[in-house]
Amino acid sequence: MAPKAGVPAPPPLASKKWAVIMTVFSLVIAAYQYLDTIKERWYIMDLNHLSAISKDAIARYPDDMPSMIDHIVANLTATYGEQYINQNTQEWVFNNAGGAMGAMYIMHASITEYLIIFGTPLGTEGHTGRHTADDYFHILKGEQWAFAPPNLEMEVYPPGSIHHLKRGDAKQYKMHEGCYAMEYARGWIPLMLPFGFADFLSSTLDLPSLWDTCYITGREMLGNLRIGKI
Repeated sequence: MAPKAGVPAPPPLASKKWAVIMTVFSLVIAAYQYLDTIKERWYIMDLNHLSAISKDAIARYPDDMPSMIDHIVANLTATYGEQYINQNTQEWVFNNAGGAMGAMYIMHASITEYLIIFGTPLGTEGHTGRHTADDYFHILKGEQWAFAPPNLEMEVYPPGSIHHLKRGDAKQYKMHEGCYAMEYARGWIPLMLPFGFADFLSSTLDLPSLWDTCYITGREMLGNLRIGKI
């Protein structure tokens, strides 16, 4: 049927462009949905083992964070192999995310998993973010509090406990003075990175810390990809 008088037909090139965009978008969504069903095959770390390591470190070295971290790294390296664990325990960087500030040491970072030590001797508070991964905070020292409405009661996590932030959930959280945690996430890690970078770009403008974070994360992810760890 011929177009109505006075109503121009859409340019052919514009129509083709939108068709290509929608096709590519549909393919990306379909690929994501498929990969999301098989991502578990790329996990190498065991939740029960991580919990046992953290509890053993707490029992052996209570309130001694450097020794606790050395113990955790030694056990992780012995279990999973040095190719998967960053053993430089002096490689700490500032981390600002969701209004909270502390420092982190990245022990492992890949497309589907990351494992860090995060904390601060001063205390901090903020928003957890909503993520495409499950996040497990293994509390090593101090105490973490959390809150998520409509539950109006405070959640309390002492040393040895695990605070599980389920994929897609969000909470307010607080780490008291001297609180440190081993944080393990499994899911789609690259999609979590914008949350981790936003405060650097919109608030602190701490470009050296942003560079260090990008460099270490990229180095670890690419290193793992080179040996087949997705």
